[in-house]
Amino acid sequence: MAHRLVALLRGINVGAAKRVEMARLRALVSGLGYTEVSTLLNSGNVVFTSTRAAVEEATSRIERAIAEKLGISCRVTVLSSSDLDASIAENPLLAKMDNPSRMMVAFPRGRAELARAAPFLKEDWGGDALAIGTRAAYLWCGQGILESRLATEVQHALGDSVTMRNWATALKLQALAKK
Repeated sequence: MAHRLVALLRGINVGAAKRVEMARLRALVSGLGYTEVSTLLNSGNVVFTSTRAAVEEATSRIERAIAEKLGISCRVTVLSSSDLDASIAENPLLAKMDNPSRMMVAFPRGRAELARAAPFLKEDWGGDALAIGTRAAYLWCGQGILESRLATEVQHALGDSVTMRNWATALKLQALAKK
């Protein structure tokens, strides 16, 4: 049985040191035996099909191949397309959103990492807001991502255990995974 998976690479194409051509990334993932490999723009997001739904295995294989073949250390978060769908469906902050580029989704490497964001629920973030779902954390950054103290604090607290994407990118990945 084939499974659609989504790999989110943290830090790829951010700064000159970690720039990877998407054609090269697609070739790398295909070389691992995955099929129907596609990337989203120049973003370090890869959608592919696997004959096994082993998310943890895909995570470690892709991470290791990037380090060995491209000489780049980066964290990879892999989720199934059904987990991506569920993460999108359960976003409780959609009513606040008037600009999808200001809504962030923090995808954890494991669900236990989400608990580390729970203390931030008790704070007043002004025009920003945080919600934690079963598969992701959601951040509304009313004045923008770069100006958001909430986004900075959550990213600092969760570090490499999460990969954040804006809402528009999450929706594009969902559409790509359905092709």
